[in-house]
Amino acid sequence: MSKQITLYDTTLRDGTQGEQVNLSAEDKLRIAKKLDEFGIQYIEGGWPGSNPKDARFFEMARDISLKKAKLTSFGSTRHGQTRTENDENIRALLNTETETVTVFGKSWDLHVRKILDVTLDENLAMINDTVTYLKGQDKEVIYDAEHFFSGYKNNPDYALKTLQAAINGGADIIVLCDTNGGTLPLELQTILLDTMPLIKAPVGIHAHNDCGLALANSLVAVQLGATMVQGTINGYGERCGNADLIAVIGNLEMKMGYDCVGPEKLKQLTELSRFVSEVANVPPLNQRPFVGKSAFAHKGGVHVSAIMKSPISYEHIDPKKVGNRRRILVSDLSGKSNIEYKAREMDIRLEENGHDSQKIVGEIKKLEDQGYQFDAAEGSLELLIKKASGQFEEPFNLESFRVTTEKNHSGPSTSQATIKISVGNDQEITAAEGDGPVNALDNALRKALTKFFPQIQEMALVDFKVRVIDGSEATAAKVRVQIETRDPREIWSTIGVSKNIIEASWQALVDSVQYKLSKEMNKTKLKNKEDRSL
Repeated sequence: MSKQITLYDTTLRDGTQGEQVNLSAEDKLRIAKKLDEFGIQYIEGGWPGSNPKDARFFEMARDISLKKAKLTSFGSTRHGQTRTENDENIRALLNTETETVTVFGKSWDLHVRKILDVTLDENLAMINDTVTYLKGQDKEVIYDAEHFFSGYKNNPDYALKTLQAAINGGADIIVLCDTNGGTLPLELQTILLDTMPLIKAPVGIHAHNDCGLALANSLVAVQLGATMVQGTINGYGERCGNADLIAVIGNLEMKMGYDCVGPEKLKQLTELSRFVSEVANVPPLNQRPFVGKSAFAHKGGVHVSAIMKSPISYEHIDPKKVGNRRRILVSDLSGKSNIEYKAREMDIRLEENGHDSQKIVGEIKKLEDQGYQFDAAEGSLELLIKKASGQFEEPFNLESFRVTTEKNHSGPSTSQATIKISVGNDQEITAAEGDGPVNALDNALRKALTKFFPQIQEMALVDFKVRVIDGSEATAAKVRVQIETRDPREIWSTIGVSKNIIEASWQALVDSVQYKLSKEMNKTKLKNKEDRSL
């Protein structure tokens, strides 16, 4: 039977100290519910003694019923020369009415003398008094030994005395913190081998990522007997962040044989990561292990050829086990295998003799040399494959367009676009205004096409990006325009490249519309085929 590891999430407190992370009380409540549904055992809601928002969160949390998780309030030990029952921080902890409280105290004598400005003995009393008092209030007490590893390296005897003060007070769990994130795994291992036999209580680990080692240190601590891991979803946190619970869970469950949430919940790991990213309004990291968009993305032709024969050849786990999926990218590094895989994925038929795929690879390599990037624009890629294999009919053709921008001294600039297109034997000339030249061109194109293809009214622009490919030519440089478009069913990316930003934008806009119409045509053909079979 695998050993159970307790997960302690501090996204709602430590995670919000990250530079770009800001959660409202309502946001925190949504995340807490999601963490509980996923199976996290402890959720640290915040420090009620430090700000009104955290206090309000705990008030709101009283009205929800968590299925599995224990909601935890966080705070410091009592202040120096203060009676514990009179300390405002301790009162704020008790006012949250949580069954579990987490308090931190100083393990590093430098902090005791220079930051707290109290004696070493007074600090020990602060720790013991606080834990003793909270246990007397029938609370489960988790003691976070702040700066333990730094303190141990500087004064091991005193660092251990601080732990003993918490244990004597009745602490249920002792958590050893690498608060500065500067401890190497070998150092951490040596310190834990010396100290773990002396700690007569369950031990947890709280690691920061200032050296990029928070995950490694957390796993080493578990191997040496720690039964609780503290961290944040996606590694959010102050400076370089905390141990990423996403990677912690993936490694403990799938690599080390420990039980954290179980295989069924593990399938929701990617969803959890992206949910928290969305609520926190922080773009997801594509390269995030296990759950990132690029975690199982393959680009090199040799890799893709191997993946098609045996996925384990270039994938350390089955992506489905963590709710992720395999992606095959197409670029100038691609071979026939990439194209054939993508064609099957897109439900496009290629010739069995491989001539189509060879032709497509050649075209992609040529275009990527010009600045195109198809691994980031799968809508344009699908159109290219269809066109190169003779499976695409142009729904419309451009005859001409003109875009003008006018600016006077007092008002904002305005843009107008005139466009002439042909659809079969019909021609359409329309004009439209916009906030800028690309917006005006987009409006004119939609206006011209809606008469023939009313379904494009479902389309909406999601994102518009411009990238200078080579800045050495200054304002004459070639640019790459990438747009994301959505309809009620999907989101797709298209691309355009030119030394003229309007032309590059036009290419991306046309591909976006053609992709939409291509999908609609395929649905119509499929429906007609089904009708004939009836």
